[in-house]
Amino acid sequence: MKALLAEYTIFHDPELAPEGEAMLGVLRESFERCGYQVVSPEGIDFLGEITRLASFCDFGLVIAPDHLLSRFTAAIEKLTHNLGCGSMNVAVCANKRQTSRILGQHGIPVPEEVQEGRRVIKPDTGCGSIGVRLGSGPLGEGEFGQRYIEGEHFSVSLVGSRLVGDACLYYSGNPPLVLALNRQHITIDDRGHFCYQGGETPVNDHKQYDEIVAVAQKAVSILGCQGYTGVDIVLADRPYVVDVNPRITTSIVGIVACMEEEIADILIRASRGEAPETVHFKGKIGYDRHGRVISP
Repeated sequence: MKALLAEYTIFHDPELAPEGEAMLGVLRESFERCGYQVVSPEGIDFLGEITRLASFCDFGLVIAPDHLLSRFTAAIEKLTHNLGCGSMNVAVCANKRQTSRILGQHGIPVPEEVQEGRRVIKPDTGCGSIGVRLGSGPLGEGEFGQRYIEGEHFSVSLVGSRLVGDACLYYSGNPPLVLALNRQHITIDDRGHFCYQGGETPVNDHKQYDEIVAVAQKAVSILGCQGYTGVDIVLADRPYVVDVNPRITTSIVGIVACMEEEIADILIRASRGEAPETVHFKGKIGYDRHGRVISP
């Protein structure tokens, strides 16, 4: 059987390409260990390559910046079985401002919007911490402000149940599978820009693990995310959701390095409504912003 694994930044974004190569590499190795033949786009016509390859594959998975992901995922959905989040849900998550409002309306703790004063300024659409800064200046076009919350930075990596699209045939009603709670290393430079420096996983022994994970699971369920999803959390007086990434994230390189199960098997089983109830780890691992595994 064939699996299409399509990663956008390798050919299109030199700054993010090292992360993209690392994520694609661990996925490819897992799928091959599980007996699948893996194909990936070659060259700069990413959408054309997806269209060319997907119809010959049994499964497809796209990794791309959030604001581009919906279009590419829609192409996958038309031609093969999508292992990632549905294109409509990706489109919702790509708008960070709208995502925050939706979650807030459903009782999920999120930083409230503020128009003036010292605040976190974010682009409406973007990828990771790019363009996110702490400041009091005017908002640029396509930006919004949120209250700055000082606390511990985490992400929760989950694999969501199947809800919509071609996957509705496999709906199980099961809650999202929690892979790991990951500690994020975030710094703020002299200009106020947030910089992601990597992380450590799993930190499932954190004393507020249950509280953090419950918020992340609820957020993913509200947004209808399927497949692998990363929920970014700032833990202060409570866990605040600051971003939802409906795609593979850099933390997967650390998770795969110390998880006993195969991520390929989990993604495929989950896409059929058959995800395991839990996963198992042997030790902890650290990783840098480029997806290189290091000591925690």
